Order: sequence, then C-alpha cells, then structure tokens
Amino acid sequence: MIKVLVVDDSALMRRRIAEILTDAGFNVTTAPSGADALERLAAVDPDVVTLDVEMPGMDGLTCLRRIMIEHPKPVVMLSALTAEGAGVTLEALRLGAVEAVQKPNSGPVRSLAGIAGELVDTVRAAASSRPRRTLGLRERLKQTRARIAGEDFVEPFAPAPKAGSPVGDPADGDGVVLVGVSTGGPRTLEDILPALPAAFPWPVVVAQHMPPAFTNTLAKRLDEICALHVTEVAMPMPLQPGTVYIARGGADVTLSKRGSQRLVMPMPAAPELHWHPSVDRLVESALRVVPPERLAGVLLTGMGSDGAAAMADLAARGGRTIAESEESCVVFGMPQELIRRGGATVTLPSERIADQLVRWIPVPRRR
Repeated sequence: MIKVLVVDDSALMRRRIAEILTDAGFNVTTAPSGADALERLAAVDPDVVTLDVEMPGMDGLTCLRRIMIEHPKPVVMLSALTAEGAGVTLEALRLGAVEAVQKPNSGPVRSLAGIAGELVDTVRAAASSRPRRTLGLRERLKQTRARIAGEDFVEPFAPAPKAGSPVGDPADGDGVVLVGVSTGGPRTLEDILPALPAAFPWPVVVAQHMPPAFTNTLAKRLDEICALHVTEVAMPMPLQPGTVYIARGGADVTLSKRGSQRLVMPMPAAPELHWHPSVDRLVESALRVVPPERLAGVLLTGMGSDGAAAMADLAARGGRTIAESEESCVVFGMPQELIRRGGATVTLPSERIADQLVRWIPVPRRR
C-alpha cells in the first residue's frame, strides 16, 4: 500500500485530502507544519509527500529544500495560488518536486472535490517516480556544454540513408523540433533548452502538460536562462529560427500553413484527449505541414502515453525521435511507451539530448 504524508496547516484541508487519498486506497499520515513533517519523515518513511505551498513558519519551499537534502522523497506541491504565485510553484518543481496540483479558489471542500481525480492520479504516479536532487543551473550548464564540446559526445544513430547525416540542409531553416513533456518537465527542460546555441537553426515547439496559470511564467523563466528566445504561444505566431514556443497550459497547440508561411497556433483543448497541451495533436499537425524528414521529435518524462503514437508514426515516416532514458526520467511512462512501440531513433538521458539535436541539426557556419 502506498504511504502518503499530507502536510498542510489547515486542519480542514488535511482532513479532506486524507479522506480523498484514503478512499483511493492510500495509507495516509498527516502533519500540520513543515517542521512537524521533517520530524516525522524518517519514522513514517512515506512513498509520497503532499506539501502545501503557503504555510506559516516554515513555508512549503523551505520544507521542500530540507526534504530533498535530508531525506529525498517524491513531493507533490498543493497550491491555492494562481498566476501571481506561479513562480513559486515553478521554483518548487525546479527544486525537485515531482508535480504541482493547483487548488481551486472556492471553499476547500467543494474545491478539492473538483480535483480529487487529478490528485489521486498525481500521487499514484509520484509513488513510482524518482526524486532528483537539486543541482545548480550553473553546474548543469557547465556539464552539458562540456559534452557538446566533445568530452562525452553522443554518437549519431540515424535512420537516414547515411548514418550520422544531418536532418536535411540546416541552411534551409525550415525544419521543426517537437518536444513533449509532462511530470518533471520544467526541471528537465532546463537540462536541454539552455544548452542549445543561439544560432540553432530550427524552431522548437514544446507541449508541456501544465495548468494555464503556469506556462507564461515557465516561458519567462526559460527565456532568462536560454540563448534562444522563449515565448508562450498566446496567439498565432510565425515559426522562426532561434525561438522556443511553449504551448499555453490547459489548451492545445498545432502547426499550420498560411501560404508559404508556417504558423504555430493555440487551439482549444480537444475534449476527446486526456492531457493538454496534447503532444499527439501537436505532432500530428506538424506532419500535415512539414515533411517528416524535416522533423525531430523529443519525448520526455511524464506519466501516460501522450505523444508516443504520433512520434512512432513520425519515425516510421522518416523523421527522427529521441526518447528520454529511464535513468533521468522522473516518470518513465511517455518515453517508455515510445520505446515499446519501436518509435525511438535513440534513447538518451536528458543532459545528453541537446548534444544529439546539435549533431542532427548543426548550426550553419558563418561565411
């Protein structure tokens, strides 16, 4: 039975969260504060910790830092904050939280009833996840750039006629990199996107499963640390080299063509699809407007199978795909399903994915 430690300063909230999780078959212990949770952590030895962001005394972020240093466990953050507090939630994910569940702002009993299914699914997925110790961004960038320089270079593996040949002519600038990611995504994107050079010739479109309040903040955070420009897709936008497009949370994103111009467009979430922004929908739309050999798909950490079917189809039609390997995944579900379908051109840990993209899509040399 999965053991969960619920940490929240509200007695009503603790009781209601415990009821939801107990009814779902979890063994639940509660703690009224961050300090109390740290004292109980070793004795309870939970499989998952749910942690409120806003608490008096020791707040959720401080408690999370201590947990990841002293007794690393999968942590799910619970936040009643909206767009104003999105930065706090993203910081929690960067510090090692597996996922964040946003509490609606209505009364606690009614609000939690609306997210009960999401909470149960997230906690269950977190129980099989791998908590990642926080490594400073500077250290991660140093490691990744050293690999690109050649210390741990990724050998090319390609379905193209000539092994290791680039995906088309990089001078054309008309290919697209498609990235799908879910649980553990913000931290994993920080392993990859900052390592791409400013002159990387193809635009990158990212479908990150995330609530709508968070993706604009995620885009701004990544824009600060990346050589490429990073922006949220809030309106139809032309695909431009040197740009990373983050799909708006809670909606979908597609590629389309207007005349000779390729566009990336926000779309209402398709009700028949379970996860949003949908990776499958993004890749399927890209295949309608870009030749498959001009596409590179990257499927990263996340529960479920979103993106696996479409990226397997992309690989079968002559495109190239990367599945994140189990060793670096927080949750291995999505890339594992791509591998199971035989659709992964290569399988790599997150810190080596930028290397492979640069080998496949080299930066044009200055004349």
